Amino acid sequence: MIEEQIPAALAGERLDRIVALIAECSRSDAQVLLVAGGVWVDGEPHLIGKLRLKEDQTVRVDPTLLPQPTLPEADPSVVFTVVYADDNLIIIDKPAGLVVHPGAGNHDGTLVNGLLAQFPEIADVGESHRPGIVHRLDIGTSGLLAVARTQRAYHELVDALSTRAVGRVYTAVVWGHLANPHGVIDAPIGRDHRDPQRMAVVVDGKPSRTRYEVLGEFRSPAEASSLECRLESGRTHQIRVHLSAIGHPVVGDPTYGGVRSGIEPPRPFLHAARLELMHPVTREPLAFDSELPADLADILASLTD
Repeated sequence: MIEEQIPAALAGERLDRIVALIAECSRSDAQVLLVAGGVWVDGEPHLIGKLRLKEDQTVRVDPTLLPQPTLPEADPSVVFTVVYADDNLIIIDKPAGLVVHPGAGNHDGTLVNGLLAQFPEIADVGESHRPGIVHRLDIGTSGLLAVARTQRAYHELVDALSTRAVGRVYTAVVWGHLANPHGVIDAPIGRDHRDPQRMAVVVDGKPSRTRYEVLGEFRSPAEASSLECRLESGRTHQIRVHLSAIGHPVVGDPTYGGVRSGIEPPRPFLHAARLELMHPVTREPLAFDSELPADLADILASLTD
């Protein structure tokens, strides 16, 4: 079950739109879910999507009653780099622009489609619509991603991520100079109360922590800083939201205030540079590193102090 309280930004919206947002599905699938009896408002079942909701009402959704998505198919044309692979674990270096798994608006051409072409056995690992996937990277973010090749590895990796036993380190360039050379941003993240399509630091969000260290400061062609960011939780858009919240959005990030004149990368300057984990079966400590891709390396080389 998924349960959410209606924020002020969604007050007055129809129930079917709310269900589509909560369940991350289309409006038509939300209607199917309503008719199937999978939606409750303030503890009462509702079958009609036209109901207008009020602030602070509670909506509960049973996503298991959603129409089953078409299973992803193998696509050998999808390009990505395999950094490591054994019988249980795959480490991918994902290029920017590649969606990790099928979803609304991205039914094919994803990393999952490419993985199924190279590793067809993952079709039965984890969730059927995103087999093998234990964590994600945004479409505009490049870098390292762990994929489970067996069901045992899947459960072990999911547990390791939930207990923060996986180290995920990112390289970012942000606007401005930070007051402190290192620190921890400890602020809850949830849906933006003014725009539910975005995430934000909100009082009713989920606990979220990002540790950062300043690697360099630049003054030309604009004031900016390079950072190393380490996730201590794994919320949607966490690094982008946290850095924007302290007044230093990721350079090139159009969603969270990072598009300004002076530095114009082709995408948000965010790269998953290092992944540290215990092997899900052998328990051997593993660490992988990924160099900055050329598009970001060129931007970094153009900055001077």
